[in-house]
Amino acid sequence: MMISPLIDPFVDFAFMRRALATALILALGGTPLGVFMSLRRMTLVGDALGHAILPGVAVAFLLAGLSVWAMTLGGVIAAIFVALLVTFLTRFTKIKEDSAFTLVYLLSLAIGVTLLSIKGSNVNLFHLLFGNILAIDQESLILITGVSCLSLFVLAALYRRLVVEGFDPDFLKVAASHHRLTGWTNPVFFVLLMMNLVAAFQVLGTLMALGLMILPAVAARFWVRNIDKIIPVAMGFACFSAYTGLLASYYAHSPSGPAIVLVAGGVALFSALMGRVGSLRTYIAQ
Repeated sequence: MMISPLIDPFVDFAFMRRALATALILALGGTPLGVFMSLRRMTLVGDALGHAILPGVAVAFLLAGLSVWAMTLGGVIAAIFVALLVTFLTRFTKIKEDSAFTLVYLLSLAIGVTLLSIKGSNVNLFHLLFGNILAIDQESLILITGVSCLSLFVLAALYRRLVVEGFDPDFLKVAASHHRLTGWTNPVFFVLLMMNLVAAFQVLGTLMALGLMILPAVAARFWVRNIDKIIPVAMGFACFSAYTGLLASYYAHSPSGPAIVLVAGGVALFSALMGRVGSLRTYIAQ
C-alpha cells in the first residue's frame, strides 16, 4: 500500500511512537506561545533565552549527568539570570535591548560549549545542542506534557489581555496602572516562555528549542489575518512539521530535531512566497 511507508515506522517501533507523541505535545503547547511572541515582537528575546539556558544545563549535566530535573532546574536558573542581566544592562548603561540580548546569548553559548568541552564528550555536546527526541524517556515526556498543558491553560486565561497587548500595548499599560492584576501579564508570559524553552531543549536542543514555536507561527500569518484563526493554523503547521520531520529523519538516517525544524522552516518559507496574506505572490499580484 502507498500509505504504508507513512505509518510503518510508528507502527513498528515504540521509540518512534514516543518521539511522535512528544513532538506533537510540544507543538500543541508551544506554538500558541510562539504566535503571541511573534505578535509581541519577542522572537529575539526567545532566541536569546533559548541559547542562554545552555550554561545552566551544562553545569547541571557536569554535576548530575543526564538528569532531566537537574538540567531543567539549571536551565531555569540560567534563563532568570540572563533576563536579570539584560534588564540591568539596558537600565543602567547606554546599550540597547537588542544589543544586550545579542551580547548575553553569545556569551552564554560560548560558556556552555566551553563547559561541556572540558568534561563532556562530543556526543553529550551534540545531545544538548541539538536534542535527542528518539531517546526521550518517561520523565522527559511527563515534564513536556505538564508544561504544555499548563501553557494552554494559562494562555486561555490570559488570551484577551495578550491579544490587546499585541495590537495596542499602550492600552494595557494604562489599564495596569488602574488594575494590579493586569500588570502580571508580562511576568506570567515570560515564565511560560522560559518553561517551554527548557522543556523544548529536551527534544530539539538549546540551539533549536525555539524552532517549533516560532516558525509555524510565522507561516500561519501568511495565510490568515484573524488571530483566532492564526493559532489553530500554526498548530496544524507545527504538527505537520513534527510528523514529517520525524518521518524524513527515519528514512534519511539523519538527526530528528534538526529535521523537524528544517521542515518547519520550509513551510514558513513556502508560506512567505505563496501565502494568501502579505506573501511575495500577493505582492506581485498587486
